[in-house]
Amino acid sequence: MYAALLDEGTYLCSQRTMYRLLAASGELREQRNQLRHPLYAKPELLASRPNEVWSWDITKLLGPVKWTYFYLYVLLDIFSRYVVGWMVAERESAQLAKKLIEHSCNKQGIQAGRLTVHADRGSSMTSKPVALLLADLGATKTHSRPHVSNDNPFSEAQFKTLKYRPEFPERFGSLEDALLLRGVLRLVQQSSLSLGVGPAHPGDGALRRSRSGTRATPRDPGGCLCGAPRALRAAAATTSRAAGRGLDQPAEDIGWKWRSTVNCVRQVSQTC
Repeated sequence: MYAALLDEGTYLCSQRTMYRLLAASGELREQRNQLRHPLYAKPELLASRPNEVWSWDITKLLGPVKWTYFYLYVLLDIFSRYVVGWMVAERESAQLAKKLIEHSCNKQGIQAGRLTVHADRGSSMTSKPVALLLADLGATKTHSRPHVSNDNPFSEAQFKTLKYRPEFPERFGSLEDALLLRGVLRLVQQSSLSLGVGPAHPGDGALRRSRSGTRATPRDPGGCLCGAPRALRAAAATTSRAAGRGLDQPAEDIGWKWRSTVNCVRQVSQTC
Protein backbone atom coordinates (compact mmCIF):
# COMPACT_ATOMS: atom_id res chain seq x y z
CA MET A 1 0.00 0.00 0.00
CA TYR A 2 2.79 2.42 0.92
CA ALA A 3 4.73 1.66 -2.27
CA ALA A 4 1.61 1.86 -4.46
CA LEU A 5 0.80 5.34 -3.12
CA LEU A 6 4.35 6.50 -3.75
CA ASP A 7 4.10 5.29 -7.35
CA GLU A 8 1.00 7.46 -7.70
CA GLY A 9 2.87 10.45 -6.28
CA THR A 10 0.98 10.45 -2.98
CA TYR A 11 2.63 10.54 0.46
CA LEU A 12 0.23 10.31 3.38
CA CYS A 13 2.49 9.21 6.26
CA SER A 14 5.54 7.15 7.08
CA GLN A 15 5.56 3.37 6.98
CA ARG A 16 5.57 3.12 10.78
CA THR A 17 2.56 5.43 11.10
CA MET A 18 0.69 3.38 8.51
CA TYR A 19 1.41 0.16 10.41
CA ARG A 20 0.22 1.79 13.63
CA LEU A 21 -3.06 2.93 12.08
CA LEU A 22 -3.68 -0.49 10.53
CA ALA A 23 -3.04 -2.21 13.86
CA ALA A 24 -5.44 0.18 15.64
CA SER A 25 -8.21 -0.69 13.17
CA GLY A 26 -7.59 -4.45 13.40
CA GLU A 27 -6.31 -4.79 9.84
CA LEU A 28 -2.78 -5.86 10.73
CA ARG A 29 -3.02 -9.64 11.15
CA GLU A 30 -1.95 -12.89 9.56
CA GLN A 31 -3.59 -13.14 6.13
CA ARG A 32 -3.37 -16.92 5.97
CA ASN A 33 -6.08 -19.04 7.54
CA GLN A 34 -3.97 -20.56 10.32
CA LEU A 35 -5.19 -22.86 13.07
CA ARG A 36 -5.64 -21.16 16.42
CA HIS A 37 -5.39 -23.48 19.41
CA PRO A 38 -7.96 -22.92 22.17
CA LEU A 39 -6.92 -22.41 25.76
CA TYR A 40 -7.58 -25.59 27.74
CA ALA A 41 -8.20 -25.19 31.46
CA LYS A 42 -6.37 -27.38 33.95
CA PRO A 43 -8.75 -30.06 35.31
CA GLU A 44 -9.39 -29.61 39.04
CA LEU A 45 -11.61 -32.36 40.45
CA LEU A 46 -12.02 -33.12 44.15
CA ALA A 47 -13.62 -36.36 45.39
CA SER A 48 -15.06 -36.21 48.90
CA ARG A 49 -16.91 -39.55 48.77
CA PRO A 50 -16.90 -42.79 46.76
CA ASN A 51 -18.41 -42.87 43.27
CA GLU A 52 -18.00 -39.14 42.83
CA VAL A 53 -15.00 -39.01 40.45
CA TRP A 54 -13.80 -41.92 38.33
CA SER A 55 -10.59 -42.02 36.33
CA TRP A 56 -10.10 -44.48 33.51
CA ASP A 57 -7.45 -45.34 30.96
CA ILE A 58 -6.25 -48.08 28.62
CA THR A 59 -2.79 -49.65 28.66
CA LYS A 60 -1.07 -52.18 26.42
CA LEU A 61 -0.02 -55.65 27.56
CA LEU A 62 2.70 -57.42 25.60
CA GLY A 63 1.42 -60.40 23.61
CA PRO A 64 3.10 -63.73 22.89
CA VAL A 65 5.27 -62.39 20.04
CA LYS A 66 6.66 -59.03 19.00
CA TRP A 67 4.17 -56.35 17.89
CA THR A 68 1.22 -58.17 19.42
CA TYR A 69 -0.69 -56.58 22.29
CA PHE A 70 -3.68 -56.99 24.55
CA TYR A 71 -5.48 -53.95 25.93
CA LEU A 72 -6.37 -53.50 29.61
CA TYR A 73 -9.27 -51.15 30.41
CA VAL A 74 -9.48 -50.03 34.06
CA LEU A 75 -12.03 -47.77 35.79
CA LEU A 76 -10.71 -46.39 39.09
CA ASP A 77 -12.50 -44.52 41.86
CA ILE A 78 -10.02 -41.81 42.87
CA PHE A 79 -11.45 -41.40 46.39
CA SER A 80 -10.81 -44.99 47.46
CA ARG A 81 -8.51 -46.30 44.65
CA TYR A 82 -11.13 -49.01 44.19
CA VAL A 83 -11.24 -50.70 40.78
CA VAL A 84 -14.92 -50.34 39.88
CA GLY A 85 -14.53 -52.06 36.50
CA TRP A 86 -11.87 -53.61 34.27
CA MET A 87 -11.63 -55.60 31.08
CA VAL A 88 -8.99 -57.15 28.81
CA ALA A 89 -9.59 -57.10 25.04
CA GLU A 90 -7.71 -57.79 21.85
CA ARG A 91 -8.23 -54.26 20.54
CA GLU A 92 -8.90 -50.72 21.67
CA SER A 93 -12.48 -49.87 20.83
CA ALA A 94 -14.93 -47.16 21.77
CA GLN A 95 -17.79 -49.68 21.79
CA LEU A 96 -15.98 -51.90 24.31
CA ALA A 97 -15.24 -48.87 26.50
CA LYS A 98 -18.91 -47.90 26.33
CA LYS A 99 -20.01 -51.38 27.47
CA LEU A 100 -17.51 -51.35 30.35
CA ILE A 101 -18.59 -47.93 31.63
CA GLU A 102 -22.28 -48.79 31.32
CA HIS A 103 -21.85 -52.10 33.16
CA SER A 104 -19.77 -50.47 35.92
CA CYS A 105 -22.32 -47.68 36.44
CA ASN A 106 -25.15 -50.21 36.69
CA LYS A 107 -23.15 -52.37 39.11
CA GLN A 108 -22.34 -49.40 41.38
CA GLY A 109 -25.86 -47.96 41.19
CA ILE A 110 -24.76 -44.54 39.94
CA GLN A 111 -27.46 -41.86 40.09
CA ALA A 112 -27.80 -39.15 37.48
CA GLY A 113 -25.77 -36.02 38.14
CA ARG A 114 -23.61 -37.63 40.84
CA LEU A 115 -20.58 -38.86 38.85
CA THR A 116 -17.67 -37.26 37.00
CA VAL A 117 -15.58 -39.42 34.67
CA HIS A 118 -12.07 -38.19 33.85
CA ALA A 119 -9.79 -39.54 31.12
CA ASP A 120 -7.06 -38.44 28.76
CA ARG A 121 -7.61 -37.57 25.11
CA GLY A 122 -7.28 -41.00 23.53
CA SER A 123 -9.49 -41.98 20.62
CA SER A 124 -11.73 -44.16 22.79
CA MET A 125 -12.00 -41.53 25.53
CA THR A 126 -13.12 -38.74 23.20
CA SER A 127 -15.30 -40.97 21.03
CA LYS A 128 -18.94 -40.21 20.29
CA PRO A 129 -20.36 -43.49 21.75
CA VAL A 130 -18.74 -42.83 25.14
CA ALA A 131 -19.84 -39.19 25.14
CA LEU A 132 -23.44 -40.10 24.34
CA LEU A 133 -23.46 -42.82 27.01
CA LEU A 134 -22.22 -40.44 29.71
CA ALA A 135 -24.81 -37.89 28.62
CA ASP A 136 -27.57 -40.51 28.93
CA LEU A 137 -26.29 -41.54 32.37
CA GLY A 138 -26.17 -37.91 33.53
CA ALA A 139 -22.42 -38.11 34.18
CA THR A 140 -19.99 -35.27 33.61
CA LYS A 141 -16.92 -36.03 31.50
CA THR A 142 -13.60 -34.22 31.67
CA HIS A 143 -10.36 -34.70 29.74
CA SER A 144 -6.70 -34.00 30.23
CA ARG A 145 -5.09 -31.09 28.45
CA PRO A 146 -3.48 -31.95 25.10
CA HIS A 147 0.13 -33.12 25.35
CA VAL A 148 0.04 -33.03 29.19
CA SER A 149 0.98 -36.38 30.71
CA ASN A 150 0.20 -35.73 34.38
CA ASP A 151 -3.45 -34.67 34.16
CA ASN A 152 -4.60 -38.28 34.69
CA PRO A 153 -2.25 -39.27 37.53
CA PHE A 154 -4.18 -42.00 39.36
CA SER A 155 -4.70 -44.27 36.36
CA GLU A 156 -1.11 -43.80 35.17
CA ALA A 157 0.28 -44.52 38.65
CA GLN A 158 -1.88 -47.61 39.00
CA PHE A 159 -0.68 -49.01 35.67
CA LYS A 160 2.95 -48.46 36.66
CA THR A 161 2.37 -50.10 40.03
CA LEU A 162 0.66 -53.02 38.31
CA LYS A 163 3.48 -53.58 35.82
CA TYR A 164 6.19 -53.36 38.50
CA ARG A 165 4.62 -56.09 40.62
CA PRO A 166 6.79 -59.23 40.89
CA GLU A 167 3.79 -61.36 39.83
CA PHE A 168 3.29 -59.41 36.60
CA PRO A 169 4.54 -61.48 33.61
CA GLU A 170 6.73 -60.01 30.90
CA ARG A 171 4.43 -61.32 28.14
CA PHE A 172 0.99 -62.91 27.94
CA GLY A 173 0.59 -66.03 25.84
CA SER A 174 -3.12 -65.55 25.11
CA LEU A 175 -6.16 -63.53 26.04
CA GLU A 176 -7.04 -66.11 28.70
CA ASP A 177 -3.65 -65.52 30.35
CA ALA A 178 -4.31 -61.78 30.41
CA LEU A 179 -7.64 -62.38 32.13
CA LEU A 180 -5.72 -63.79 35.10
CA LEU A 181 -4.82 -60.20 36.05
CA ARG A 182 -7.70 -60.21 38.53
CA GLY A 183 -5.44 -61.37 41.36
CA VAL A 184 -2.70 -58.86 40.54
CA LEU A 185 -5.22 -55.99 40.40
CA ARG A 186 -6.53 -57.04 43.80
CA LEU A 187 -2.98 -57.01 45.22
CA VAL A 188 -2.40 -53.50 43.85
CA GLN A 189 -5.67 -52.31 45.39
CA GLN A 190 -4.87 -53.88 48.77
CA SER A 191 -1.38 -52.36 48.79
CA SER A 192 -2.90 -48.90 48.15
CA LEU A 193 -5.33 -49.39 51.05
CA SER A 194 -2.60 -50.66 53.35
CA LEU A 195 -0.63 -47.47 52.76
CA GLY A 196 -3.61 -45.42 53.91
CA VAL A 197 -3.93 -43.75 50.51
CA GLY A 198 -7.70 -43.80 50.64
CA PRO A 199 -10.55 -45.35 52.60
CA ALA A 200 -12.12 -48.57 51.50
CA HIS A 201 -14.86 -48.62 48.90
CA PRO A 202 -18.44 -49.29 50.02
CA GLY A 203 -18.06 -52.73 48.49
CA ASP A 204 -15.50 -53.54 51.21
CA GLY A 205 -17.97 -52.99 54.04
CA ALA A 206 -16.09 -54.68 56.87
CA LEU A 207 -12.80 -52.98 56.05
CA ARG A 208 -14.52 -49.62 55.71
CA ARG A 209 -16.29 -49.94 59.08
CA SER A 210 -13.07 -50.97 60.81
CA ARG A 211 -11.31 -47.86 59.52
CA SER A 212 -14.15 -45.39 59.88
CA GLY A 213 -12.75 -43.93 63.10
CA THR A 214 -9.19 -43.75 61.82
CA ARG A 215 -10.00 -42.14 58.49
CA ALA A 216 -12.42 -39.54 59.87
CA THR A 217 -9.63 -37.06 60.59
CA PRO A 218 -9.33 -33.46 59.34
CA ARG A 219 -6.06 -34.22 57.55
CA ASP A 220 -7.50 -36.98 55.34
CA PRO A 221 -6.96 -35.74 51.77
CA GLY A 222 -9.42 -38.25 50.26
CA GLY A 223 -8.95 -38.29 46.50
CA CYS A 224 -8.02 -35.27 44.42
CA LEU A 225 -7.12 -34.87 40.78
CA CYS A 226 -4.75 -31.96 40.13
CA GLY A 227 -6.69 -29.79 42.55
CA ALA A 228 -5.68 -30.69 46.10
CA PRO A 229 -4.40 -27.86 48.27
CA ARG A 230 -0.64 -27.77 48.58
CA ALA A 231 -0.73 -28.54 52.32
CA LEU A 232 -2.75 -31.73 51.78
CA ARG A 233 -0.48 -32.89 48.96
CA ALA A 234 2.58 -32.20 51.11
CA ALA A 235 1.10 -34.15 54.04
CA ALA A 236 0.31 -37.09 51.78
CA ALA A 237 3.84 -37.04 50.35
CA THR A 238 5.36 -36.92 53.85
CA THR A 239 3.28 -39.91 54.97
CA SER A 240 4.29 -41.85 51.85
CA ARG A 241 7.98 -41.14 52.45
CA ALA A 242 7.67 -42.06 56.12
CA ALA A 243 6.13 -45.38 55.14
CA GLY A 244 9.54 -46.39 53.79
CA ARG A 245 8.81 -47.22 50.15
CA GLY A 246 6.77 -46.37 47.08
CA LEU A 247 4.02 -48.46 45.58
CA ASP A 248 6.16 -49.36 42.57
CA GLN A 249 8.96 -51.07 44.52
CA PRO A 250 8.81 -54.89 44.38
CA ALA A 251 9.12 -56.95 47.53
CA GLU A 252 10.11 -60.58 48.00
CA ASP A 253 7.89 -61.17 51.00
CA ILE A 254 4.74 -59.19 50.16
CA GLY A 255 2.82 -60.08 53.30
CA TRP A 256 5.65 -59.00 55.58
CA LYS A 257 6.07 -55.80 53.56
CA TRP A 258 2.42 -54.90 53.92
CA ARG A 259 2.46 -55.48 57.70
CA SER A 260 5.61 -53.42 58.01
CA THR A 261 4.09 -50.59 55.98
CA VAL A 262 0.90 -50.58 58.04
CA ASN A 263 2.95 -50.36 61.25
CA CYS A 264 4.97 -47.46 59.82
CA VAL A 265 1.82 -45.57 58.84
CA ARG A 266 0.30 -46.21 62.27
CA GLN A 267 3.45 -44.84 63.99
CA VAL A 268 3.45 -41.74 61.79
CA SER A 269 -0.26 -41.14 62.53
CA GLN A 270 0.35 -41.40 66.28
CA THR A 271 3.31 -39.02 66.02
CA CYS A 272 1.27 -36.47 64.06
